[in-house]
Amino acid sequence: MKEAVINSSVKGNKKMAERQSGTVKWFNDEKGFGFITPESGPDLFVHFRAIQGNGFKSLKEGQKVTFIAVQGQKGMQADEVQAEG
Repeated sequence: MKEAVINSSVKGNKKMAERQSGTVKWFNDEKGFGFITPESGPDLFVHFRAIQGNGFKSLKEGQKVTFIAVQGQKGMQADEVQAEG
């Protein structure tokens, strides 16, 4: 499998260009962040800026999503998050 390191939409982060699937564990609309449980591996932090789409960016508990895992300043996090369906 080929992996390419590319610049992330989250400033200063690097990511492996491979989309993954997961489920939203929880997301706090007021604070603008939450966590995604990937199909494999530990939970990933997600910030509202990483959610793709227009308008108010939010996720719902139990929602299926796809994303790219990136190395953030405090560890791995989700980027380019898209709701499935």
